[in-house]
This record gives sequence, structure tokens and C-alpha cells, in this order.
Amino acid sequence: MRQRRTVAGLLSIAALLLLAGQVCAAEASLQNSTSLSTQAFGNLSPESRGDIYLARGEYIQAIEAYRKAPRTAEVWDKMGIAWHHMNALGQARNDYRRALLIQPNYPQAINNLGATYFAQRKFKKSIGLYRQALRLMPKSAVIAANLGTAYFAWGKYRQGLAAYRRAFRLDPTVFAEPDSLTNVAANTSREYRAQEDYCLAELFAQADMKTQAIAYLTRALNEGFRNRQQILRDSVFAQLRKTREFAQLMAAQKIR
Repeated sequence: MRQRRTVAGLLSIAALLLLAGQVCAAEASLQNSTSLSTQAFGNLSPESRGDIYLARGEYIQAIEAYRKAPRTAEVWDKMGIAWHHMNALGQARNDYRRALLIQPNYPQAINNLGATYFAQRKFKKSIGLYRQALRLMPKSAVIAANLGTAYFAWGKYRQGLAAYRRAFRLDPTVFAEPDSLTNVAANTSREYRAQEDYCLAELFAQADMKTQAIAYLTRALNEGFRNRQQILRDSVFAQLRKTREFAQLMAAQKIR
């Protein structure tokens, strides 16, 4: 689960907590219907019931269901995710570690363990774990984005931009909707967030994705991006500066 200001302010970029197995068949059937009969629900395995509760945001019920399931690495990881959503970082960390005792090279659990340290501003520790998870899952845009977010939070902008570029190459949609980003960092600095958003605006501008570039540029300015004249000189924004949206943004910000 990846967040800028959502769900108890814990996670990082768009799907920071990677859910092993993703959506099970029972969860999919739940999404395709308005209700699930008690009988049908009762016939599901404890893990499938837990998945449904987790999808509904009923985290205590999810944990209770998972506790009745065989304790696989995936189940421990899912229990950790449920605790994590409730900002119970100690319990989440314990469950991620239990998953890793069973399956030491489990990238989802390593990523999620890193998220618990990120939430506590232990950026160096989270970076080490994200890098480890990315080595095991090199095509994960989410993990690459999480790594970039942690670097930015630690003030390592060059490394953060490199990680974001990697995530963008893998899947630009991981950054596509600024308002949906779940960057954990309720207590990180505005300066870090402004620089992060400016770099993302550059990436989208380079890809000629003008709507997203404007959205991130707006966020950077609202977060207090200081070098406003840089926006008017940055060659990356040459085409963006020709748009009506850019002109409107500059007028609203009183930048000339």
C-alpha cells in the first residue's frame, strides 16, 4: 500500500503495501456483486475471508480470519498489512518478519517491512530494505517508486530521481494520479515533498504527459517550491510552457 496523506498516514506511493496473490476469486466476486450471502461467505477458506475483509477495510476481522488460516508467508504478510493499515507498526513489523522467517527472499514482505521504517522516519533503514526488495523484484514500479520516495525524504534528491525514473520506465501509471498517491510521510518536510513533486513534473513533461506534469507542478508550488524562476527556464518544460494550463498556473501563482 505506497501515500501522501491517507489511511492513517503510513504508506508510500500508490500501492506501497504489496499484497501477495493480489485479488483472490472470492474478492473479485465481492466486487461484482452488491452483497455476499452468509452461506457463501461461510464456505470460503479463512484466507479468502480475510482477503475480503482486507479489501473492505475491516482490518480486525481480516486479522481474525487470517489467524484461522495456515500460517504461510503470504498469510503473515497479509496480517501485517492489516495491522499496518491501522498504524500498528510494531505488530505489522512482527508479522512481516514472521513471513520472512518462512520465506527469506519474499520481496513483498521486505518492501512492506521497509514501509514500517519509512513511517517512523528511519529512512536509511527503509532504503536498505527497498533496495533489497527491488533486487528480488526488479520489474516492480511500486518498489522503485517507494525507494525514490525514501531517498527524497532523506534529502538524497539525485538518488530519488534516479529511482523515480526507473519506476517511470517500468510503469508511468504508478505516478499518474497525484491525488491518489499514498506517500507515507505525514511528518516529512514540505521541502522534500515540493522537490519530489517538481521532479515528477519533469518526468511527465519529458514524456509529453502534460496534464500530469501540470498537476505535479501545481503541487510542488503549493508545497512551497522556492526556485520559481527555474520553472520558466527549465528546458524540460519548453513544450509545457506553450499550453493554456501552464499560463493559467503561472498567473495564479503570480510568476512572471
